[in-house]
Amino acid sequence: MEFDESVIVKRIDNLKLITAAEPKHFMTLHCLQCNTVLADSFGVCGELKCIDSIMCIRVTNDVVVSDAIESVHKGEMSNCICSHLKCRLCNCVLGKVVHAAPLHLAAIRSIFLLNKAKMSCYILDSISMVKASSLSFDMKPLQETVHEARQELEERLDLMAPTCSRLADMSLSSQSST
Repeated sequence: MEFDESVIVKRIDNLKLITAAEPKHFMTLHCLQCNTVLADSFGVCGELKCIDSIMCIRVTNDVVVSDAIESVHKGEMSNCICSHLKCRLCNCVLGKVVHAAPLHLAAIRSIFLLNKAKMSCYILDSISMVKASSLSFDMKPLQETVHEARQELEERLDLMAPTCSRLADMSLSSQSST
């Protein structure tokens, strides 16, 4: 994996991350201890409930990836090699980034895992600050999102069909009159 400041530039595997940022979900993620902005909802790509963490593909420069590498031997992250994520301002440990993981955790390699208990969220549309642990960061499955997009496109095509037909008729009639 390669980082450019604190954004993942290159991944070793071909995992594609889908984010569904909707206006009602615009928010910033903050360090609970010092209130520093760590990320926003555009970088969130899901939630890893087994370790109570928010999955992010992008964080601010105030999230520092520790140089120390840790090998985890117990729990949900067993057999993973990780580095801690720290807040640049208060040095609080915020979560982990996984460098190597067993196959069943392959999807979280090179993803910033921010511990929900260490974060608060400022929700823009309601102008309120809430604890991250009170929110769900589940993302819609890709299949469901693709199905919704297909339905919307088909509906728009149905609305356009009569206009296209009239334009084609007008074009034929103007060609036959010349």
